[in-house]
Amino acid sequence: MNLETMPGRGERGIALLMSMIVLFVVAVLALVLITSVQTDRKITSHDMRTTEAFNNAQAGIGEAIAQIRDGSAPNNTANPRLVTQVMLLAPGSTMPTYGTTDSSAVPTQQPAGQYLTYTTPYKSTNALTIAYKTDASRTVVYRYDPNLTNPVNTVSGYPIYTITSTGRTGGDRRKIVTEVFQKPVIASAKGALAANIDIEFKGTSDVCGYNHRIDTPGGTHGVHSNGGACTGYEVGSNDLVGGWSTSTITTGGAGTQSGSPSAFVQNQTGFFTGPWDMLNMTQSEFFSWIGPAIPAASLPSNPNGVYYVDNDNTSQNYGASIGLNGGAGEGLLYIDGDCNINGNFQYRGLIYLEGDLAINGTCWILGGVVARGTSTIKCANGTATILYSKDAIEQNIARYGGQFVTLSWRETNN
Repeated sequence: MNLETMPGRGERGIALLMSMIVLFVVAVLALVLITSVQTDRKITSHDMRTTEAFNNAQAGIGEAIAQIRDGSAPNNTANPRLVTQVMLLAPGSTMPTYGTTDSSAVPTQQPAGQYLTYTTPYKSTNALTIAYKTDASRTVVYRYDPNLTNPVNTVSGYPIYTITSTGRTGGDRRKIVTEVFQKPVIASAKGALAANIDIEFKGTSDVCGYNHRIDTPGGTHGVHSNGGACTGYEVGSNDLVGGWSTSTITTGGAGTQSGSPSAFVQNQTGFFTGPWDMLNMTQSEFFSWIGPAIPAASLPSNPNGVYYVDNDNTSQNYGASIGLNGGAGEGLLYIDGDCNINGNFQYRGLIYLEGDLAINGTCWILGGVVARGTSTIKCANGTATILYSKDAIEQNIARYGGQFVTLSWRETNN
């Protein structure tokens, strides 16, 4: 053996040390790699949860708008303090109670078993909440009126709602606060009752063309000659005549008509080509917006919404005839035909008929009535009150058929 070629004890120690250093470095790199992978996995998981929470919060805003449209959310601007919370509970469940009549709870509209977590089943700061936008003392509701130089005001226009939606996934949450109002519907009315044929006012009908507030109480009459109660609910602007016709208007009995610049006008020109004309749409835009017709038999007894009634789906051929024998409704009721009111019926919004109108019972309408007609329009044998209201027409149509406009949007950690 050649002793000169054998490694010394020192060299063997150095080799062992180098091997240990290499193993340590490899172990550290492996640990760093594992930690990095775990960190990336946690970050990815967190990002996915926060994204899902954000999507849930956005979905909550969608439900809040649906609740507003359906009238389940705050729907009385006379009380600016109203607040509604949407509970993650099925319809028919016992809703949480509040210590004030200004707050209430409604069930979610989500399908059972498919709940998205943008609210809670109990009162909490994470519950989907809908309120009016108000001043600091919560004594007046802010509104949006596109006709004003400063559209956000406290007098006229569409109420502004504040929606707070908190989406949650696991331990992550995203809270969104947004302010919305309904896209305005602009209606060009001619009078409280407008017709393209003779109008006969008899019986005890009261028809008033002065512009009334949207919150005018049901049953309020418009007998101006006797200081009628409706005078206390008049806006003071955008007044119209009581009756408007391209033909003749006759009066008799105890019926009264009021309006500005006169109680009624006859032998006029320029009747509407259709409801699209009155609502400042094209015909194609109108039918795309209102959707397919329903037969007269399918009209609900309380028609709340935007309805197009026609038995044969052929526009302006008088293909429908309905009788309203009681109930109440609001929105837009477009009937391609005749309408007979024979019961105690109340409506807030616009009733537009391609055919005739006959009132033989008690009815109260806040908004307006338009009838193209084929024979005399008769307000003759019953007790009828028609009070013109620009806001009742526009806002009630917008409520069911209008889109919502976002005025502000922000994400908050509060």
